[in-house]
Amino acid sequence: MISLLFSSAVAFVLVIFLTPVAIRYLRRRDIGQFIQAEVEGHLHKQGVPTMGGVVIVGGASAAYFLAHFKFFTVGEGFGLFLHPVHEKALLALFAFVGMAAIGLADDYTKYARKRNEGLSKRWKFLGQLTVSAIFAWGATAAGVSTQLSFARPLGIDLGPILFFVLVLFMLTATTNGVNFTDGLDGLVAGSSALVMGAYVLIAFWQSRYPAFYQVDGALDIAVFAAAVLGAALAFLWWNAAPAKIIMGDTGSHAIGGAMAAVALLTNTQLLFVIIGGLYVMETVSVIMQVVSFRGFGRRVFLMAPIHHHFELKGWPETTVIIRFWILSGIMVAMGVGLFYADWVAGPGSTLP
Repeated sequence: MISLLFSSAVAFVLVIFLTPVAIRYLRRRDIGQFIQAEVEGHLHKQGVPTMGGVVIVGGASAAYFLAHFKFFTVGEGFGLFLHPVHEKALLALFAFVGMAAIGLADDYTKYARKRNEGLSKRWKFLGQLTVSAIFAWGATAAGVSTQLSFARPLGIDLGPILFFVLVLFMLTATTNGVNFTDGLDGLVAGSSALVMGAYVLIAFWQSRYPAFYQVDGALDIAVFAAAVLGAALAFLWWNAAPAKIIMGDTGSHAIGGAMAAVALLTNTQLLFVIIGGLYVMETVSVIMQVVSFRGFGRRVFLMAPIHHHFELKGWPETTVIIRFWILSGIMVAMGVGLFYADWVAGPGSTLP
């Protein structure tokens, strides 16, 4: 428990104090956001420092590793002790940093071209697939279960090939889903804190009650999730409307990769559809818009992703953000509630 609190607290402190430094650095070099002309209500964001995801990734990564150092142990006194880093948590960290690298390349390309056009869809998707494939290989080598799971395995073993496909789909879909959602100040930072908070609870619960469903390295996965949670909350301090800095594709890609990785490593793939329901909703809105427009020449929404639809309907940006946070909170609460309900009904419960 102490390592979870330490990881989250250190990440929060690092990011909340380093973000103003990053803001000044980015402003001096004129590294700012480029806004699509059709999003008229966002033109005031033109030039706001971007690539803030670098601070999120750096702060969370540093906090995760620092949480493995212990300076006092009951019965042994003071001294430097190092807890081992679990390979599964390192896989989550790899997805976090690897997807961030793809997003950073996209952000830098926009900066270099001085317009809102980054990497081509082909190169971006290829990069995401590469990171996902390496993660899938590492997950198989680390012994991650290939069974399809909700809160517990459903008795459906996908086998190595279908599991590989599932990993590719979850990592790329979640990364792009979070990226779609990152269009309003603080929307992703706030909602991702809720999601990662849920996974801190889930992974910690799995580590305490292995009879329910044993997940090797669950405690270390919880430490990683806690670091991302702390970093996201601290970044929200500066990213809340009106944003002083934008996380960019660097941040949205990193957070998306971390979420999908933690869901896969805790074997809660299907439960993640509920916990990350906000990102599912945003992604589905884009798919519906594209299919409807290309197939029938009609738009389902005034603009996709769906948060822009409500803006064009006349909702103030802060209203959309808060209401979408509420939706995310409801979905996260439902997901954690279902996880707990399954634990109560399962073999790991100590309740009568």
